[in-house]
Amino acid sequence: MTTSQHAVFDAAAAGDILRRACALADVDPDGIEMLRFGDHAVFRIDGGRVISRVGRSPDRLPSVRREVAVAGWLAAADYPAARLVTKAEQPVIVDGHPVTFWEGLADGETYASTREMGDLLRRFHSLEPPTFALPELRPFEKVEQRLERAVIPAGTRAYLVSLTDELVVEYDRLSFVLPTGPLHGDFNIGNVLRDANGRPKVIDLDGFVTGPREWDLMQTAMYYDSFGWHTEAEYADFADGYGFDVRQWSGYTVLRKVRELLMVTWLSQNAGTNPRAAEEVVKRVETLRSGGSRRDWAPF
Repeated sequence: MTTSQHAVFDAAAAGDILRRACALADVDPDGIEMLRFGDHAVFRIDGGRVISRVGRSPDRLPSVRREVAVAGWLAAADYPAARLVTKAEQPVIVDGHPVTFWEGLADGETYASTREMGDLLRRFHSLEPPTFALPELRPFEKVEQRLERAVIPAGTRAYLVSLTDELVVEYDRLSFVLPTGPLHGDFNIGNVLRDANGRPKVIDLDGFVTGPREWDLMQTAMYYDSFGWHTEAEYADFADGYGFDVRQWSGYTVLRKVRELLMVTWLSQNAGTNPRAAEEVVKRVETLRSGGSRRDWAPF
């Protein structure tokens, strides 16, 4: 099967691209198992010893090349983050889709403590910036593209477009209190895993940008107070580890709304091929409309 940027990118297409990338990179494609499907299809290979990320479309190539550069920067700084594997030059390109190969971390499901997360994020925000340029944070950059691609009702799409327009105005009025600098971009419990020796390492390096540090603190705060995915004690440990509680900042509510919008539009990409995702998008949009509790939002 041949894929291209005009074809449907689903689990089968991503698996085919990965197998051909394995051949090019001299990686044994034994035991391929899909872990996540979003902006990238993420696979476990060889019992989890290797993790591969397949870009959804060729337009992911610039960000994946930046991800490879970020991995090199963090390795040179001896910062505990995922490392690239294989001797092949990365990313490997198949039909325009960028594919990368990373070290597997333990079983891929053993997470750091929230205190360790706070400490790791504080250490990351203290690093000297890389010698290459990171793009500026543009929170709404992918929203339009995601909504155009999403198989969702026209009314849902129109509501999300209108909400985006409102939040763009509110975001532009925010007054940040932490310094600007390199950001992970998607810092949450799912992206800080333990390695085989039990040491926590940061993964998913493709969203690095420059912007206000509050952005990297948001998800852990929301996972506690909006969704109930962290306990009060776990969140307190995170805030203590970092040294700042973003919920006390005046712009927290607006930035939380922005993050919620991005969570919905990210998931909407899979609504046409994943019935569970489609149902979850409907549920999330209903709570955005009504202002209801987010406690029943399911993790994806």
